[in-house]
Amino acid sequence: MQNAKDTFYLTLQSRLATLNPSRTMVMRGSVRPGILVDENELPTAFVPMDAFRLQWTKLQVNNASPPPWIAMECSIQYATDGTPGNGGMDRGRALAAMDAELVSALAAEPHTIPKMNYAAASAGVAPTAMATNVFWADTIFGATSAIGERLERTATVQVFAYQEAGEL
Repeated sequence: MQNAKDTFYLTLQSRLATLNPSRTMVMRGSVRPGILVDENELPTAFVPMDAFRLQWTKLQVNNASPPPWIAMECSIQYATDGTPGNGGMDRGRALAAMDAELVSALAAEPHTIPKMNYAAASAGVAPTAMATNVFWADTIFGATSAIGERLERTATVQVFAYQEAGEL
């Protein structure tokens, strides 16, 4: 399951960085692409603006066929205050730009990618391709919420994979 989550996240990160290389954020003193997975970060009260935050919210395992099939719901939250130079009056355009980036990244072909094992990547070892793929359904966009002068949206996407032997 972790390999499917990592593969989906890194694919989305790569696609978003290609679509808009200037969408970055500073996290713990490092400039990174403007996307993160909440469960991989240290807890903080700071919510990055103009960045995509992924949360894995639901899990379903179907053991009816070998290998087991998993379905996970990925909630993608993002928000903007607009730009300071425009006094935030462009927040609707900024949110629409983020919507378009997410649509393009998730709708881009292919909708299926080889599942990768990134377990040894922190030790400098290249990720290895696994025997199955990760694939996902169309994105469902929630309503826009206005919190003070901030505009927020949550999109959800169902991500699917097979659980290979030996995977956690």
